[in-house]
Amino acid sequence: MRKPVKALLFFILPFGLLFTAFYLVPIGYAIKQSLYKVERTGTFGPAREVFGGLEQYQRVLENGPFWESIGRVLLFGVVQVPIMLGLALVLALLLDSGLVKGRRFFRLAFFVPYAVPGVVAAIMWGFLYSPNLSPFTTVTSNVDLLSADLVLWAMANVVTWVYVGYNMLIIYSALLAVPTEVYEAARIDGAGQFRTAWSIKIPLVMPAIVLTTVFSIIGTLQLLAEPQVFRTFSSAVSSTYTPNLTVYSTSSIPNFNLAAAFSVVLALATCALSFAFLKMTQRRGGEQ
Repeated sequence: MRKPVKALLFFILPFGLLFTAFYLVPIGYAIKQSLYKVERTGTFGPAREVFGGLEQYQRVLENGPFWESIGRVLLFGVVQVPIMLGLALVLALLLDSGLVKGRRFFRLAFFVPYAVPGVVAAIMWGFLYSPNLSPFTTVTSNVDLLSADLVLWAMANVVTWVYVGYNMLIIYSALLAVPTEVYEAARIDGAGQFRTAWSIKIPLVMPAIVLTTVFSIIGTLQLLAEPQVFRTFSSAVSSTYTPNLTVYSTSSIPNFNLAAAFSVVLALATCALSFAFLKMTQRRGGEQ
């Protein structure tokens, strides 16, 4: 074996072992669990796990609350993701424009909410939304942000607050990689700040925007911490409010086989949506 090949294997092996142990093996185990079911001999007989084929998947397809939860997070994503990424793009452009003084401070200030754990952020905002606990009683006493009609968008505000800075940093890093000669050529041609941002900066950072959108699609379908915390503040958030909350609640029964089937279907839906978005952006890029 050649030395370069040995060196390559030496560097790839640690990643390959960890990837297999913490990614491929759990996926394989979840698929295996989803193909089994629990049976009992009599009413109080001992439980035993037997092969059930696709029976758990049939139960998933017939589970109305699960599909309602998927529709709910899709609506969440259609509204929340564009707003979040739009804010992230605007903040990144402002930091890169040179109009903002103290860019280091604002870059850190925008990113700080991402450093707050999601559960802590949800608890903090839950208190702010609660009519009896919030310091903004003028607002919360007149607008019930934890009602069935508004709680989804209250959670969307929490997710936006946490992840705007994270996505801003990815887009801002892409802007820093743009050669300064491109901006100098635009200035020579008489392009102002807005024209440079619209015609040069945004098209050049489009790959970063696509990347953050894919991350956001995956994160939207995996929404768990916020609804789980908000269940303690609002009766409108049920145990099947989001797909991941459905998986968590089902595994707590416990019904690990059905929970595994929910997880596999959710993973397939996430892959399908992400792949469809990537193909759509590639097709538009090819047409341009």
